[in-house]
Amino acid sequence: MPRFTRLSAEDRRLMLIEAACASMAEDGIAGFTVDRICARAGVSRGLITHHFGSMAGLMAATYAQLYDEDLSEAEGSGLQGLLAMVFDPARFNRSRLNIWLALWQAIANTPELTEEHHSRYGAYVTRVGLALQEAGRPEALAPALIALIDGLSLQHCIDPASMPPEAARQACEAFLALHSP
Repeated sequence: MPRFTRLSAEDRRLMLIEAACASMAEDGIAGFTVDRICARAGVSRGLITHHFGSMAGLMAATYAQLYDEDLSEAEGSGLQGLLAMVFDPARFNRSRLNIWLALWQAIANTPELTEEHHSRYGAYVTRVGLALQEAGRPEALAPALIALIDGLSLQHCIDPASMPPEAARQACEAFLALHSP
């Protein structure tokens, strides 16, 4: 029986991204270290450079992976489906939101991440705008709705009991009711 199984490059990349997410979920941006990620993934330090070029490259790939997962799940689901995805307790929880907070914190100082953010955020605004438009609401509300979601997410991270997923969703529903057709 072989001692190990060689993973494909894509599987190895995903393993490193998952290790980065787990590290940030526990300790925020402070958890995003070569040693912690490699130890969690059970790989040598050089694999980050090999697969991502740098820690900044890993951070940008992690950001892209999370955005793509969320947007693909919400694709074609309309406004209610989008809100259900955002406030699903599997996503709207302290661990997952800690990952987002860590990535957001790094955007201003990490050019690779800044570039990834501009690309992904534009797609997110477009997706939310289309969902609003399909629901008969002004597409221009997208940035305000996203800002509300981000603020509710931050409040949940600070004090989950004060902003559980259902209360956050109700706050968005109340905001949208102010702009109903």
